[in-house]
Amino acid sequence: MSVITAPSPWTLRDRTFTWGSRTYLMGILNVTPDSFSDGGQFNTIERAVAQARHLVHYGTDILDIGGQSTRPGADSISRAEELDRVIPVIEAIRRDDDEVLNQAVISVDTTRSAVARAAIRAGADLINDISGGTYDRAMLSTVADLGVPIVLMHLRGTPATMQQMTDYQDLVGEIYEFLERQIEGAIAVGVKPSQIAIDPGLGFAKTFAQNLELLRRLRDFRQLGHPVLVGPSRKSFIGGILDRPDPQQRVWGTAATCCAAIANGADILRVHDGAEMHDVCRVADAVWRS
Repeated sequence: MSVITAPSPWTLRDRTFTWGSRTYLMGILNVTPDSFSDGGQFNTIERAVAQARHLVHYGTDILDIGGQSTRPGADSISRAEELDRVIPVIEAIRRDDDEVLNQAVISVDTTRSAVARAAIRAGADLINDISGGTYDRAMLSTVADLGVPIVLMHLRGTPATMQQMTDYQDLVGEIYEFLERQIEGAIAVGVKPSQIAIDPGLGFAKTFAQNLELLRRLRDFRQLGHPVLVGPSRKSFIGGILDRPDPQQRVWGTAATCCAAIANGADILRVHDGAEMHDVCRVADAVWRS
C-alpha cells in the first residue's frame, strides 16, 4: 500500500496551515439574500462584518465570503452584482480596528475570474471555486497569475440543474477523475501544486445516500496529495436524517458529519456554526490525530 505524505503547508498572512496537524475551520459568510440557510442575515456590510468578527474570535481559521447563492435551484446573478456584494465586505474587514479581524485569512467563494482578481486586489487570500475551474475558462490561469491558493470542488451542471444530475456509475471514481483532471489543468497553466486543495462537493449533484458514501470514503481522495476540504454544514441530507426542514436546526447533525469527516481524513471543514464546530474539532482531533 502506498504511503500518503501530508500535503505541503500553506502560509497565508502571519500563519501556517500545517495539514494533518489539526482540522482547520472555514467559516461561511454568505453576503446574499437567498442562500439556503442564512440568506438575508448578513447582506449588509455592518451585519457581514459583525458575523466575520464573531467567527474569527471563536476559532475560525478562514473566512469564506460568497456573493452568489449556490443552493439547489439558485439562479445566477450578474458579475457586477456579485462584485457589489463581495468587494465592500472584504474592504471593510481589512480596514476594521479589530486586529484579529483585519488580519483574518479571507477566501472568496466565486466561479468568476474577474471576481477572483478583484477580491485578491481588495485583500482576499485565496479562491474557493465550486465549479473546480470549469465555469470560467480563465479562472485557473487567473489564479496562477495571482499566485494564490485555490480550492477545486466537484459538481455537475449548475446550482439550478445539479440535483437532476446525480446518476453515477462509480461515484467516488468519477469524482476522483474529475478532481484529478482539474488539478492537472491547474498545474498546466501555472498553479503551483502546493497551492491546490480539493473538495468532493457534498450536496452538489449528490443524493442523500451518495453524500453518506462520500463521507465514509473521504480517505480515498487523500491519494490525490492535496488538502481535502469538506462542506457538510446544515445540508439537506442532514435534515433528511433528522427530519429537520429548517437548516438552522441542523447544528448537532452537522457536528456528527464533521466528526465523520475528521475521522476519515478531512483537513478543512466549511461551516456556518464556527464556535460550536471549533469545539467539535478540538475533541475529534484529540481522538483521531493524537
